[in-house]
Amino acid sequence: MIRRLVEIWKEAGPKLEAIRHREIREADNRKVLALLEGAFNHALRTAPLRPSSGLVEMQKWFAKLPR
Repeated sequence: MIRRLVEIWKEAGPKLEAIRHREIREADNRKVLALLEGAFNHALRTAPLRPSSGLVEMQKWFAKLPR
């Protein structure tokens, strides 16, 4: 059963990859951005402001790890 599933995925893999590439080529980026505009604007209005992205704090934690 598992071997059959592996074979199915081996056969489907290239076909799925071709579909993915076609969808990327045919994507209408302006339309997608227009669809996401409302969510982006909502996040800008409602998300709390943060003094940093958290990268500096994460680096401080990493610096404390034993080497």
